[in-house]
Amino acid sequence: MSEMKRTGMNFHLSIPKPHEQYLHIACNFRVHQEQIEIYLPSWRPGRYEIANFAKNVRGLKVFNEKNQLVPFVKNSKDSWLINAGKSKSLNIKYQYYSNELNAGSTYVSENLLYVNPVNCFIYTNESLGSPVEIDLDIAENWNIATSLRVSGRKLAANTFDDLFDAPFICSESLLKKSYRVKGILFNIWFNELKDVPWNKLIHDFERFTAKQIEDFGEFPTKEFDFLIHTPPFKAYHGVEHLNSTVIALGPAYDVFKGLYSELLGISSHELYHVWNVKSIRPSAMRPYDFRNENYSKLGYIYEGITTYLGDLYLLKSGVFNISDYLKELQVQFQRHFDNTARFYTSVADSSYDTWLDGYVQGAPGRKLSIYVEGCLLAFVADYLIRKNTKNKYGIEEVMRRLYYSNKVSKEGYDEKDYQNLLESVSGVSFQSFFDNYINGVHSYEPILQDALTYFGLEMNLLDSKLISENTLGIKLKPIQSRYVIQSLSLGSPADMCGLCIGDEIIAVNNIKLERNLEQWLGYFNIQDIRLTIVRAQKMIEKKIPVVHRTFYPKYQLNVLKEKSPAQLKALQAWICDGSL
Repeated sequence: MSEMKRTGMNFHLSIPKPHEQYLHIACNFRVHQEQIEIYLPSWRPGRYEIANFAKNVRGLKVFNEKNQLVPFVKNSKDSWLINAGKSKSLNIKYQYYSNELNAGSTYVSENLLYVNPVNCFIYTNESLGSPVEIDLDIAENWNIATSLRVSGRKLAANTFDDLFDAPFICSESLLKKSYRVKGILFNIWFNELKDVPWNKLIHDFERFTAKQIEDFGEFPTKEFDFLIHTPPFKAYHGVEHLNSTVIALGPAYDVFKGLYSELLGISSHELYHVWNVKSIRPSAMRPYDFRNENYSKLGYIYEGITTYLGDLYLLKSGVFNISDYLKELQVQFQRHFDNTARFYTSVADSSYDTWLDGYVQGAPGRKLSIYVEGCLLAFVADYLIRKNTKNKYGIEEVMRRLYYSNKVSKEGYDEKDYQNLLESVSGVSFQSFFDNYINGVHSYEPILQDALTYFGLEMNLLDSKLISENTLGIKLKPIQSRYVIQSLSLGSPADMCGLCIGDEIIAVNNIKLERNLEQWLGYFNIQDIRLTIVRAQKMIEKKIPVVHRTFYPKYQLNVLKEKSPAQLKALQAWICDGSL
């Protein structure tokens, strides 16, 4: 018996019936108590909501060293109390349903074993700081992509914290290329992807990686893995880890065509997370509590600043030109202005509430995105710093100082730490910024306009080409041939006539729709439009009133053709080595 097995936990993984999509797990460890409580995590870092992974567990049984059944009781939704008695060791066997393929899940099939240990590995309080070993029962011709230590078909981690932060992919179809920046090894793995343009990919990854490391001065780890799934279906998802990231992007045929900018964006975003949240972590998450909510109002920092700088580093490194970058930034502008929740909820409160209603749409007009709002407020903070330091510093300097702070590295940071650094770097007070925009609901538009003007940029509002948006004031979610109202603008004709989110539009002027709503809206005089909707299985007709203004404009960001010398200087300092 190895030292690992005597002092820590050993897991054995197998997939005896891949078509059932149950991962079979056996966990063996020594015990020194008559009662042992085991747990399964309730959530995973990077997704700040309760996930209840235990809902995927079936057939849990406990055996002692004599292979005798040991009694236990379910102690909570994701914990079990085992009456070990005089047992010297326990072998806990269970199955974990693994049918979802995304960047934070666990998935099994005939040709793939993909595991996020935080989903499916049990632990005890006593074992958290102990080493962990994993035996993989997989085909000999399968390769393994992971940041864990690999020896043959064995994986090892120093602690459960390390294990829970280290996903792995096992497959015959793994492709890998590597590059080095400042002596750090970066590995890019793809599973089941053909015709990877490695030269271009490595060239672009090297550039944004080097720029991020340049601004921080160092990289927190000695090696890093990009583990990239490219499924045949539509996917866009990434999850950060200290030594790796998992990215799901699809469909596979479009990854290096229409989705290539998304691949670059999500990869740069997840790499920046190695500093921001994996190293620079809020005090509420140091250490992680895997059983309970880790409440924090700082999502605008760990997700918002990462969203902002993840894309900006593509510009600063020359991977994007200014037009490429502004296309990404204007998406955040659009999402902000389209969301009426900005009138009711602060970004700080929305960060807290990710634990309440997760990442679903939720109640209309109630919740903001910490990614969107945090990105825009990072842009404004960057502008304020650069304006008050004559472009000597930007928000990158604030994050660099957070990273090197002894307090942050040991205890984490809070809002005041971040505010103090903003003020220290810029030399001006940020109190009103926090009162009005971080913790308040003041309109962003004036400060966004100020920031754009400072950098020699402009925001143009264009009419939506969709009559349903521009004239009626509704956004629709097409579901097959149906049109379901997803949002509506306050004071719009749709609002005034009493349409609701969730209404299904089935006819215009008594003509049944067949994926042709816009055509019929354009055909009839807008002053004589009657919509037939279905609401709670009842058919209702609504006469659309006429309002002489437009709704849901499209936000477009551009570089001013005529810039002052000060604007040109600010723009050049902001994008650094990027291309205009």
